[in-house]
Amino acid sequence: MLHAAIARPQKVVALIGIAAAVDGLVTEFNQLPVEAQKEIEMKGVWSMPSKYNEEGVYHIQHSFIKEAEHHCLLHSPIPVNCPIRLLHCMKDDVVSWHTSIQIADRVVSTDVDVILRKHGDHRMKEKADIHLLVCTIDDLIDRLSTVVT
Repeated sequence: MLHAAIARPQKVVALIGIAAAVDGLVTEFNQLPVEAQKEIEMKGVWSMPSKYNEEGVYHIQHSFIKEAEHHCLLHSPIPVNCPIRLLHCMKDDVVSWHTSIQIADRVVSTDVDVILRKHGDHRMKEKADIHLLVCTIDDLIDRLSTVVT
């Protein structure tokens, strides 16, 4: 979402991130022991464990990880200046909710809200999670409607 907003700021009027994983793949890869990183580079693929896949892993090409390094955003100010709402569950075991805080800190927009749910997981699929998302969208639409008119 951030890359789209950077590439086409005139077309993006607001963003809503749900468990936004900015720089997540590269960060997770870089946290592996050096020996594991070298093995993945040699094999050309990382079999990253996941409980959200029937096979129990995602197969990610090493070349994809290397390309992703060129698109990391959290190392400097992020030139996005539209309203941003970041929703995250604090029990997310895939993407830390701290990432949403980092995004809020890095974007240049001053209209940024981070909404944390104490319970819930990465998928935010519970009824209360969906309700929060719908209410967040409604509130943002109302806000944008009053700005435009």
